[in-house]
Amino acid sequence: MRTSTDRILTTHVGSLPRPQDVVDLLFAQDRGESYDPAQFEATMARAVSEVVAKQAECGVDIVSDGEMSKISYATYIRHRLTGFEGDSARPTPSDIDAIPAYRDKLVKEGHSATYKRPVCRGPVKVKDLSALHADIARMKAGLSKAGIEEGFMNAVSPGTIAVFQPNEYYPSHEAYMSALADAMREEYETIVKSGLLLQLDCPDLAMGRHSRFKNLTDEQFLRGAEVQVDALNHALANVPAGRVRMHICWGNYEGPHNHDLPLTAVLPLLFRAKPMALLIEGANPRHEHEWEEWGRHKLPEGKVLVPGVLDSSCNFVEHPELVSQRICRYANNVGRERVIAGTDCGFGTFAGFGPVHPDICWMKLKALADGAALASKKLWGRAGLAA
Repeated sequence: MRTSTDRILTTHVGSLPRPQDVVDLLFAQDRGESYDPAQFEATMARAVSEVVAKQAECGVDIVSDGEMSKISYATYIRHRLTGFEGDSARPTPSDIDAIPAYRDKLVKEGHSATYKRPVCRGPVKVKDLSALHADIARMKAGLSKAGIEEGFMNAVSPGTIAVFQPNEYYPSHEAYMSALADAMREEYETIVKSGLLLQLDCPDLAMGRHSRFKNLTDEQFLRGAEVQVDALNHALANVPAGRVRMHICWGNYEGPHNHDLPLTAVLPLLFRAKPMALLIEGANPRHEHEWEEWGRHKLPEGKVLVPGVLDSSCNFVEHPELVSQRICRYANNVGRERVIAGTDCGFGTFAGFGPVHPDICWMKLKALADGAALASKKLWGRAGLAA
């Protein structure tokens, strides 16, 4: 995994706004409607090439394919694994549920994606990873064309699969996690063997508390989350920690978030997990203050912190000086060489659905790069800008 000793590198969480022709094809695929496979491939290849180039234009160092071919970061696996069928109810976050008038307003305004959330009703096994191999090929072609050194590919964690796809087949949460870990292992290993970085999306360790597992106590949730982390580590047994990033968040939606677990409650889980890089929300109003915790809790040896310094749930474009200030707070706590500037969450979490307007997304990523340059100047002096 690329790090820097002379400037702050930039990256983001993964998903980016998808063009409408991409969205239309993804929903046709998700609904089981007919579509032209050749058109699908051509459309996805073009979209990945364009989105990689746009990231480079904005000054992003470590880029993704924008998750162009995925209907959502958590449910795409229904096309790759057996055992999933039908649809399930969306668990409303408890902070939203506590304000019925606001909840009903969001529903009326269409603030809920319409993709399927299937249920596990059979044995979970690998079914078809041809889509994964196609994703990797498109991504590597995009990197080569843009002349970018390093890219990452997102994959859902076993615990997040459970948050979005409830279990009706396995006798226990532990058994479900074990089956999911075994099934996802091949995807994780394939991404890393391709030369790309693997990013694991793990909102199950934070958002899961006030969504799927909102009826548990904090203690019950954290015990279950330990099982999820152990399953993740099991799935990564053959993958070097230095090739893996791990993202957690409390939900990429505009709401009170007053039911969020504090960062301190989940830090032991993150420190227990194998991945080297930790991507954690740090820019939204509910969690920005937690930068101070990194002065109280030592980042384990060998790990890198990728704090969110852009809010991904609002259309304000952060001033580069604010981005710089946020970066420097973390750098002063954990060391400048151990910080990469990131975002709170994705900008296209679900196909055709995201709180940030596509044009503003690119403005934000440009502010990220400009803010990182300012931070580099502060942390290293002018030499950092020339690196």
